[in-house]
Amino acid sequence: MHLPLDDIATTIISYEEQTRGWLAYMARMDTETARIRAYGFLKRHLEIYCRIAVIPYDEKAAAEFERFKQAKIRIGTMDLKIAAIALANDAILLTRNLSDFRKIPDLKAEDWSI
Repeated sequence: MHLPLDDIATTIISYEEQTRGWLAYMARMDTETARIRAYGFLKRHLEIYCRIAVIPYDEKAAAEFERFKQAKIRIGTMDLKIAAIALANDAILLTRNLSDFRKIPDLKAEDWSI
């Protein structure tokens, strides 16, 4: 399925997770050739995020996140934050991890990778 780019967004939490991953990858590089390649990957990561809307973690999402914590929903903190952003923005969350995200009441989550 192809949607117009205006209809697709990601979350600031996803950006944080991926950026931390790329920075950790870069820190492990022990040659200049490897570092140059890693910086290329980091630049590509930045360029991709510059082309897509990034939904913030705001007061409304924080309130949803706190509600999830009070309900003791047992999934990872970052996934709870992503779900909170999706729910606060009445968005459909696309994921391959439906088993965790289905634990969140009222969250619309779909797996399009099938």
